[in-house]
Amino acid sequence: MENFNHITIDPMELAGKRVLVTGGTKGGMGEAIVKRLTKAGATVITTARTTPEELKETELFIQADISTPEGTAKIVEYILERFGGVDILVNNVGGSSTPTGGVLKQTDEDWQRTFDTNLFAAVRLDRGLLPPMLKQSYGVILHITSIQRRFPGENTMAYSAAKAALGNYSKALATELAPKGIRVNSIAPGFTETKAAERLIERMANERGCGYNDARQSLMDSLGGIPIGRTARPEEVAELAAFLVSNRASYIVGAEHTIDGGIVRTI
Repeated sequence: MENFNHITIDPMELAGKRVLVTGGTKGGMGEAIVKRLTKAGATVITTARTTPEELKETELFIQADISTPEGTAKIVEYILERFGGVDILVNNVGGSSTPTGGVLKQTDEDWQRTFDTNLFAAVRLDRGLLPPMLKQSYGVILHITSIQRRFPGENTMAYSAAKAALGNYSKALATELAPKGIRVNSIAPGFTETKAAERLIERMANERGCGYNDARQSLMDSLGGIPIGRTARPEEVAELAAFLVSNRASYIVGAEHTIDGGIVRTI
């Protein structure tokens, strides 16, 4: 695995920037993005459904279920009152908890919950936090999609559809907001070793009656294998996110950046 200790980080690159990263706890991409942007000098607020036991700075954490209108409204209200808005918004929350085993196993509630988490949470937060960005004629919005939007399968059908919708929405939003000084881009990670990915593999193993490694390999095979020979680390996704929200990427607008070790082979 790549060692990130050798990377030189400018501790002032994002100084003075107010940032919201949704789902920034529990050993996932969000947590890695929070740490990376904090090292660059930003004031980073994050969210989760439950409050971490090791939480130190309570002002920079909002406990809320982002999949509900009430949850996103709580986040928007808190940020506007305490910080007056944000300069950078990273819509990271996502995931799938739908049953495996095909379309007949997935109910309306499964589909709705998946879309609420992976699409509507971002739509509601963008809408709620855009007014201050528009007023200052500056802002960056980053959506975390997934290469799964290109690989719909029976075990990730609703998730893939929701992420495809998020990518489509992100492109349209970028076109609308670019003339107003706001950049919108997205990142499509491949198979990344997060805690959520581990839970998905465990669920697949239990439902199939096989071991964890067999379920993991099955998931990798369903993606056509990974040419680089390994899964991604959350820190690698965070490094890409740090670049895209910085002024180093000032001319990048409406683009989806795939970070998957070579899984997607189409041009």
